[in-house]
Amino acid sequence: MNTKIGIRREDINKWEKRVPLIPSHARELADRYPVEFRVQPSTIRVFNDADYRVAGLAVEEGLSPCPIILALKEIPLELIEKGKTYLFFSHTAKGQAQNMPMLRKMRDLGCTVIDYEKMVDDKGRRVLYFGNYAGHAGMIDTLWTLGKRLEAEGTPNPFTALHPTHHYQSLVEAKEAVGKLSWTLIQQGPPPGLGPLVFGFFGYGHVSQGAQEIFDILPVETVRPVDIPKLFEGGERSHRNLYKAVFHEEDMVRPVDPARSFDLQDFYDRPQDYRPVTEDSVPYLTVLVNGIYWTPKFPKYVTKPFLKKLYGGGERPRLRVVGDITCDINGSIECTVQATDSESPVYVYDPARDAAVPGFEGPGPAVLAVYNLPAELPLESSTYFSGKLKEHVPALLAARFDRPFAECGLPDVLRRAVIVYRGELAPDYAYLGQYLG
Repeated sequence: MNTKIGIRREDINKWEKRVPLIPSHARELADRYPVEFRVQPSTIRVFNDADYRVAGLAVEEGLSPCPIILALKEIPLELIEKGKTYLFFSHTAKGQAQNMPMLRKMRDLGCTVIDYEKMVDDKGRRVLYFGNYAGHAGMIDTLWTLGKRLEAEGTPNPFTALHPTHHYQSLVEAKEAVGKLSWTLIQQGPPPGLGPLVFGFFGYGHVSQGAQEIFDILPVETVRPVDIPKLFEGGERSHRNLYKAVFHEEDMVRPVDPARSFDLQDFYDRPQDYRPVTEDSVPYLTVLVNGIYWTPKFPKYVTKPFLKKLYGGGERPRLRVVGDITCDINGSIECTVQATDSESPVYVYDPARDAAVPGFEGPGPAVLAVYNLPAELPLESSTYFSGKLKEHVPALLAARFDRPFAECGLPDVLRRAVIVYRGELAPDYAYLGQYLG
């Protein structure tokens, strides 16, 4: 007997065009395993209803016959069905307040929740992610934001030739546009009076790597974070290239005890014993690109008091743009006070008023904080993600969700990602009970 798996349409906003499983991969699985797919119709999905029908898959509104539901983003409360197994990015593992009602209802209805974000291998590395595409889209949008910010200041600049990522038909087209910008910068150099233009990248994982892949299309010279001040020595000189500094943990914190040396594992284990030092570098940056994984146990790297002091003087600070790709609200970069979408992606954070002002004008840095950046590259990101997800569907089909958690047969990579199992918090996530009440 075939197991029915539903693929729900994404309805969190009009920009979410991605899919968890593309038509060709679903067809491949249906041909090889005892599974039938039912796909909810959608008017915005990058792979449309006809694409799934051509692949021989049923496109139906109701997913009630499907015990397993594949999605990407949060499930509306009114659409949660009793006893189902949901796979999606639940954004609940940190106790995020906005998603506790959803998790509470799933618990109360005896559902099982498997969170893609928590699917990790034996070394703790994520196996399903969109981070590299978030980096691609976030970097293109950040360069566009820099152009608009400088334009608002009355500074002509070549970055205005770019558009936001979602205006391009594909990543290839977007990279071609960045390539044209690169040629302009090679011929003309950066805008006069602004050099050196230093881009600081916080983090070095998938998000940062994706952002750097785009940035490296431009004429770039890499410097160590510790050497950034040297770029400003010797008075005015021509800077033909942009500068890239990638910040690792040892560049971002120091032990509180000056007699101790930095130790990465010790920092992960006891972050309270370390103090952030990134604010020493921020005044030299033109653009800050944030791509780190952060939880509240770690330090905040750019604080509101620091920004208030930085922008409280008479001269305009160098920092024009914060491209916060990770988008942790009030997190490691405190000027990220709200998330944005692709329609209105940028605001200026006014440190004096602790307020977000839509647009590109005003005191403070322009902040790009789009909530779901990979959705701006829906074709490539969906195809990549689907190729990874399909590898885990056979194990999902073989699992016995009618048995106790310890006996369900899920492999470790899926078992680690179970937040709720048949209405009970899984042992690894029992701590979420304090948020659920």
